[in-house]
Amino acid sequence: MINKKVDNVQVALEGVKDGMTFMVGGFGLCGIPENIIGELVRLGIKDITCISNNAGVDDFGLGFLLQHKQIKKMISSYVGENDEFERQMLSGELDVELTPQGTLAEKCRAAQHGFPAVFTPAGYGTEVAFGKETREFDGKMYVLEPAYKADFSFVKAWKGDTAGNLIFKGTARNFNAPMAGAGKITVAEVEELVPAGELDPNQIHIPGIFVQRIFQGEKYEKRIEQRTVRQR
Repeated sequence: MINKKVDNVQVALEGVKDGMTFMVGGFGLCGIPENIIGELVRLGIKDITCISNNAGVDDFGLGFLLQHKQIKKMISSYVGENDEFERQMLSGELDVELTPQGTLAEKCRAAQHGFPAVFTPAGYGTEVAFGKETREFDGKMYVLEPAYKADFSFVKAWKGDTAGNLIFKGTARNFNAPMAGAGKITVAEVEELVPAGELDPNQIHIPGIFVQRIFQGEKYEKRIEQRTVRQR
């Protein structure tokens, strides 16, 4: 069995360059690859095209990359929690491609499974469908959406093994699952890394065939984007 473990995040990100396209898992601040984002900031990689459901918040997650003007283009679905994102978008500093959330997930999944494109009803008759092929199936119109292309997919899991098998916890499964294997190279950071063979095969969400590099992360903050509690 191939050992895909690397010693740390520095080794895991070997080969990243300016101008690349990255998929980044997570939903809000849930399930984001904190160590990888921090290393991208440290490396100063710039002119990034980032495919991610959202852009974090001003002082955490992908918001760090926005603060340092490292992202050139965001391909996202929900972007409403980041003031710096809004400022850069409205000023023209940041190119933004808004995509329906389900479409974004399926375009990642198409890339993951080797499909060149998918047909979806979402966006038909709107600006989302402008310039794209449309087709009727069983009396309903669909838009042809090409699969995403990315140089790296960065995902975060709760537990993994040295063969690259991954288990997510709760809603952290979100966009991490369809992005694993969707880029040319998938890097997974995990909270707990165990030897191959120790994970229950019935509990594995993503098989190791989709992962090229895996490492154990550290010092997770796991911030909560919106904390809401019931009044006493």
